Amino acid sequence: MKKGMIKVSVMYPAGEGKTFDMEYYCNKHVPMAGGLIGDAVKALTIEKGIGGGAPGSLASYAAMGNLYFETMDSFQNSFGPNAEKIMADLPNFTNIEPVIQISEVMI
Repeated sequence: MKKGMIKVSVMYPAGEGKTFDMEYYCNKHVPMAGGLIGDAVKALTIEKGIGGGAPGSLASYAAMGNLYFETMDSFQNSFGPNAEKIMADLPNFTNIEPVIQISEVMI
């Protein structure tokens, strides 16, 4: 990543009664979303929560997906037209309402 890139984080809070199918997310949802967004995505990471800051504590998030774009315009122009289709796939792998944050990479 380089300074000035746009990072879109999609975080799925963990908790009682919340479900998340990591296999579906990695093998179906992310490739589908990537195919729709196309070359605007410059990098992507998928993370599985395994613990909190204190020893033995639970992770705050079941999973996180991070997408990196050159500019805010490239994100908006690629994601916007496909947002409805991407979001419609969520019930296929989770019952969690994602938390989305858009950030600017500083270092």
